[in-house]
Amino acid sequence: MSASELEADLSADERAGLDLIRETGGIHQSDFWKELDVSSRKGSRIAEALAESGLIQREETVYDGHNTYYLEPAPRDLDFSLLMAGDMLSPFIGEEEVDPQADAFSQWMMNLAYEEY
Repeated sequence: MSASELEADLSADERAGLDLIRETGGIHQSDFWKELDVSSRKGSRIAEALAESGLIQREETVYDGHNTYYLEPAPRDLDFSLLMAGDMLSPFIGEEEVDPQADAFSQWMMNLAYEEY
């Protein structure tokens, strides 16, 4: 199941938790449930569900002298297919300005136009 399909099945609380973890880039579980304004038990269940689904990473740590977990967004697979035309990468990648009259741009556009779906 893809990450977007997993995210579609999240409860409102799990969605809020995932959004918080992504917005902060990582948060200690002891702060996570407080930010969500839920009980520590519910916060733990949300974090466990997100970790089991692979949407976040949950690692044991010590924070303010207490054992807790550090919650981080899981790395996402990037889809470069939209930048490709056949086996050619878009000429817009890495260039500040692309000349629409340039041969590389024309070839890329032709590959895109004739690509079979």
